[in-house]
Amino acid sequence: MSLDHDINNNDFLLEAFAAEQVCLCASLNSSKRITHNGDRGEVNELFFIDFLRRYLPNRYTVEKAIVLDHTGAVSDSIDIVVFDRQYTPTLLDNNHHRYVPAEAVYAVFECKPTINKGYLEYAAKKAASVRKLKRTSISIHHAGGTYPPKEPFHIVAGILSINVDWESGVFGEPFEAVHSYLTGDEQLDCGFAAYGASFDIYDGKYSYGPRQNALAYFAFRLLAKLQTLATVPAVNWQAYANAIAEHGIR
Repeated sequence: MSLDHDINNNDFLLEAFAAEQVCLCASLNSSKRITHNGDRGEVNELFFIDFLRRYLPNRYTVEKAIVLDHTGAVSDSIDIVVFDRQYTPTLLDNNHHRYVPAEAVYAVFECKPTINKGYLEYAAKKAASVRKLKRTSISIHHAGGTYPPKEPFHIVAGILSINVDWESGVFGEPFEAVHSYLTGDEQLDCGFAAYGASFDIYDGKYSYGPRQNALAYFAFRLLAKLQTLATVPAVNWQAYANAIAEHGIR
């Protein structure tokens, strides 16, 4: 295979991913015809949910949800929750309204029309409402012995939007000045704007994707991060049963 052929293949991949980004942007812009802000926001959530479902392996379920723990505490309503469905079922499903056990959650995202100071802070508070929940973890028994309880990992949190509301149209120092104050449970690990901007701090420093291929860069960086989390902790269902027995009506 010639070097020229390799270069052409690389160009094709870049152009194909760039076209994906253009299509997502066009879909999001098409929702501007919807006059009601709430309805428009729900439509855009569905576009982002579809985007994540197409890029993430089937082991990750992507839905709008509320997260709960065994004490009965619940999070705010979260636009997008990436969670495990193989080992941890959702609870109290009612059409598109579902509760996800905190132990099952890999990542949470808020979808907004733009990314600015106010929306960053809003998404950070939503993330904190999930991270503050109590997660259980128990040993897993298998044919060769027992795996010890897994320490609950840091839940990834991010923001998804159509554009960036800074003059440059991309992330940079003005964005970092706001974002750097969001720490602890309110930390936002990543973000993506369909017009061509992405960031993450997975490596402890700011990493920005190329403008034309921000979507692909964001998706592959997220995939790599999720790989490092491996499998979610095994839920201690007895803790849930005990909470019901303690507080339920006899």
